[in-house]
Amino acid sequence: QVSIGIVVIVIVHNFWFLYLPYLTWLYFDWRTPEKGGRKSNCIGNWKIWRHFRDYFPIHLIKTHDLDPSHNYIFGAHPHGIFSFGTFGNFALKSPDFEKLFPGLTPYFHGTSCWFLFPLLREYMISVGVLSVSKKSLSYVLSKKGGGNISVIMLGGAKESLDTHPGNFTLFIRQRKGFVTMALTHGAYLVPVFSFGENDVYKQIQNPEGSWVRTVQNRLQKIMSIALPLFYGRGIFQGTFGLMPYRKPVHTVVGRPIPVQRTPHPTQQQVEELHQTYMEELRKLFEEHKGKYGIAEHESLVLK
Repeated sequence: QVSIGIVVIVIVHNFWFLYLPYLTWLYFDWRTPEKGGRKSNCIGNWKIWRHFRDYFPIHLIKTHDLDPSHNYIFGAHPHGIFSFGTFGNFALKSPDFEKLFPGLTPYFHGTSCWFLFPLLREYMISVGVLSVSKKSLSYVLSKKGGGNISVIMLGGAKESLDTHPGNFTLFIRQRKGFVTMALTHGAYLVPVFSFGENDVYKQIQNPEGSWVRTVQNRLQKIMSIALPLFYGRGIFQGTFGLMPYRKPVHTVVGRPIPVQRTPHPTQQQVEELHQTYMEELRKLFEEHKGKYGIAEHESLVLK
């Protein structure tokens, strides 16, 4: 909203000396989100991000060592409302990540539509967000020498509409493009689950078939982004507001799944690896759910 407001003001008042140079810049810089981005360590080290991680707080847990000679795709779950755990651990400059995974560089891929907004696009690039397009993933995963990680919110915007405390519904069964990319580039697959991500906000009830969900689904198809009706706490009171609740988020990085490089994978190879990934994701959830207050009878719902 801020970026759009600034652009409108500049155009309405005809500040051509501002928007003409910026439009020229956009012309030459348009493909940057698909070519590794332009992450700023200065912005990534702002003190506000340390307070951001400490607010919930956000934690990163490693379960297996990762060989920096390989490239990886981290499948991050659940999407939540804003993916705070994934963003805090992999997009920003995280001291926990550098300590736990030396020699590896994470690249956080977000929905491509965010890069259509002037000024907002510059901010997203500077904090380390890349496009989730095929070209962007290929750029990262084709880097020689290994040590690169493409982090993808596999559930996408649609999954955010099922974000409710105590709900563990993931949209993964029809998401197979990441498997094809892993096979094409020989990138190891790693399931990642952020326990507590769905607890930091509450959402107005929107079950499938309700008029609220019907409108949300239609808007999501039109705009490619979801509009969950969420709420949290206020700044000075914990009853109602837009601030997230102070709930701990534990992002657990699972076991890497070895992938043999296959430039032209068959449908059967894609299906088999996709099934293996879902099994590893379930194992990761089952092995760690008890540590983070999830009842034994709870299980993942994979759609």
